[in-house]
Parts: sequence; structure tokens; C-alpha cells
Amino acid sequence: YYPPPALLSSYKILLLLFNHSKMSSTGAGYDFSPTTYSTDGRIYQVEYASKAVENRGTALGLNCKDGVVLVVEKPLVSKMLVPGSNRRIHNVGTNAGIALAGLLADGRQIINRARDECRSYKDSYDVAIPPNVLSERLSQYVHYFTLHGSLRPFGAAALIASVDPDNAAQGGALHMIEPSGISYRYFGCAVGKGRQGAKTEIEKLKLQDLSCRDGLKEAAKILHTLHDGSKDKPFIMEASWLCQETGWKHQAVPADLITEADQWGKKAVEDADMDDDSDEEAK
Repeated sequence: YYPPPALLSSYKILLLLFNHSKMSSTGAGYDFSPTTYSTDGRIYQVEYASKAVENRGTALGLNCKDGVVLVVEKPLVSKMLVPGSNRRIHNVGTNAGIALAGLLADGRQIINRARDECRSYKDSYDVAIPPNVLSERLSQYVHYFTLHGSLRPFGAAALIASVDPDNAAQGGALHMIEPSGISYRYFGCAVGKGRQGAKTEIEKLKLQDLSCRDGLKEAAKILHTLHDGSKDKPFIMEASWLCQETGWKHQAVPADLITEADQWGKKAVEDADMDDDSDEEAK
């Protein structure tokens, strides 16, 4: 028995409509390539890359009155790990540094590209690359990987601390580049697992009145506030700054200052928890 052609055509139409609705609701069929838009205008491959960033440790940057501070939460994956072997903050030029969130292997490509851009600009113009130029070129590079089906978006985001040496009096600049290739300049920003909570805490700070040393302590406090000891692994805080104190050169924060800030942040969180407990008992 062979169904009549009209019935077959109706069946094919129903099957196409069913598959179309299924693809629209689940993303199936639209997430094979970063060049494919879903029916509601989404690019699933870029969203998946952003999810890879959100599932990793938190990174945050603060543009303080005398410079820029970068701080990263590095989960302690093994006690046998040699300190400093999984760095997430890197120098890319004397006047610029980058903190990574997300997949380290992907982030390494962004770091290498940033170093090439800094070197190329210096060779061409004999001056250090301005912050907005570095940010724009890196964002174009990251965006390129969302335009071709043979490539995939980077599962990493970058926080860039930089300064224009010819206009150091204007202070440092803080940019963030997302996996989609979007780049913005911020007074303070965060990315990674604790992005939303960190953003809320950063908005409470008066960054225009905060020094980099105080900003380092506040950043440590934010990380300890977001850290859940019962669920999350212990972490190590990595930090760098670019400020007047360093002669506007991007440098790692000395270990003793990181330890001091880490202890201050932990104590501040413990004191806040004790005050909350006292208030509840009083009620």
C-alpha cells in the first residue's frame, strides 16, 4: 500500500513544522556553527562560550583614583600544584596587562595576540599602544572567531589594564572583552562564576576616592564574600596593578601585600557575619 501523494506532502509539512518548533525551543540544529542564527536571533555557540567563562573562577578589575587593580580567584585544584604555574594575569606590554577568566588554553591565544599587537604598534610608531587601540584590536580578533563555521568562539574573557604613557595624568583604563568580541571600558567590572555578586559589591564602592592599595583589599573582601566554603574549593588570590606607585607599569602585586589584603578581606567578611548573627539574636 502506498499513501497518496497529497497525504505524503501533508506528512512532510507536519514533520518540518515539528522539527522547526523543536529546534526553536531547544537550540538543536542552530548550535552547530557560530555563523548560524536561531529564529529568535541568538547565536548559541557564542552563548556556550560565555557559559564556559561563567563556570570558572571570578576575575575583577577596579579603576581606582591612582591606577587599575586586577584580581583573580584561582581555585586550588591540587595541593601538589606549584604556586604560579597556572597564572591568569599576564604582562602584554610595559603599559598593559590582562587578567583571564574562563578556559586558560583559549586565553593563552588572546595573550599572545595582545603581545603581538603591543610589539607591532611599538615597532611602527615608536610609542606604547594606547588603551583604546589595544582594546579595539583585541576585540576584533576575538570577534573574528565568531564569523566562520570552521572556527569556534573563545571560551575566555579578558580584563585589560592599560595606560597611555603620553597621558598618564588621565589615569589608567580598564576594558573587558567578552567571548562575543564586545569590548567596553569600565570603572569596575567582574566576570566569571561570581560575576553578578561581584558587580553588586563593586557598585557600592566609591572608586574615585579609593587608592589601589585599598582597592586590593576591597577586591579580596568581594572574593571572600562570594566564596562558599561548604561548596567551593579553596582558592588562591592572584593580583596585579598598574598605578602611580609602579611608575605606570603593569606589575604583579608583591606577595606580602596580597597576603595582607587576603587576610583583611577574610576578617572583614567574618566580622560582617558576626554582626548579622548578633542582629538576628537581638530580634
